[in-house]
Amino acid sequence: MSDAWNLLNTLYVMTGGSYVHLDNDTVRIDVERQTRLRVPLHHLGGIVVFGDVLLSPALIGRCAKDGIAITLLDRNGRFAARVEGPLSGNVLLRRAQHEHATSPERTLALARSFVAGKLRNCRTLLQRGAREAGNEEDRRRLNAAVQKFDASLRAVVVSSAIDELRGVEGEAARTYFSVLNGVLKPAVREHFAIEGRHRRPPRDRMNALLSYLYVLLTHDCRSALEAVGLDPQVGFLHALRPGRPALALDLMEEFRSVMADRMALTLVNRGQLKAKDFRMTEGSGVLLEDDARRTVGVAWQERKKEALMHPVLETEVPIGMLPHIQARLLARTLRGDVPAYLPFLAR
Repeated sequence: MSDAWNLLNTLYVMTGGSYVHLDNDTVRIDVERQTRLRVPLHHLGGIVVFGDVLLSPALIGRCAKDGIAITLLDRNGRFAARVEGPLSGNVLLRRAQHEHATSPERTLALARSFVAGKLRNCRTLLQRGAREAGNEEDRRRLNAAVQKFDASLRAVVVSSAIDELRGVEGEAARTYFSVLNGVLKPAVREHFAIEGRHRRPPRDRMNALLSYLYVLLTHDCRSALEAVGLDPQVGFLHALRPGRPALALDLMEEFRSVMADRMALTLVNRGQLKAKDFRMTEGSGVLLEDDARRTVGVAWQERKKEALMHPVLETEVPIGMLPHIQARLLARTLRGDVPAYLPFLAR
């Protein structure tokens, strides 16, 4: 992975041991005493650092003076803190967020985008599974599900109320999980077949694995929203409840199949997780063993380092950066800088 990325006027520093400091009016990043990147300070609206990165006091002071927020995340991407000067535009961003949340029309428009992104990416996963299916029955069921998703996507566009939209999303989710076994290799289905989506508690191994990955994804999306300055509890698709990160749940919808589901299928199909890596609980639930959690955690971090093409930015970015990019695109939408939120669509 590159030492740093400059995306959407935000500098992301991801290499541990980096020294980020001020060089006249330029931000300079040194790694092992070698300069890796220089960025003019006036080009930046924010700096986000991951893990053990050293920031010079002069840089922190200058950023505070110029209204450039510095966000600190741990090495796994979880939000730690944000450093800002006395003047900040985040209050205006949060006000715009609350205004959208209290407008049924704006709420519905954003919710449509989140659901459309989710459905498009789920459809892509199933379509790819159909192409790679080892038998005709799996191929037929997966292709039939793809056609249902086409109808669901059309229904998203004409949904006139948030509850109607949630109904479309729920029906599509049931279709998705009803055929997901077709993307599993036949040899692993005996132990990893999934019978619908069950969360509290997960009642099979695949549900347990998905639940754990969704928790990791929720943390990453929440951190991305915190880094931008959005309130992760004020969402649009998911209802507001005390302590519920509704906006993080909104944002993660488009990434469920891209980041979590694909990883679960890969870990199982490649034999990186076995039946013995799970245990039954007293309430007939299933949980990952501790060693398996570590295996999944390592694979998750490695997966986030892989690069893919972002269709809006038209540049390759690490997968782990996707929630951060989309959070900033969402912030631009709320501010009115762009007319509509464009979800990430996998290819």
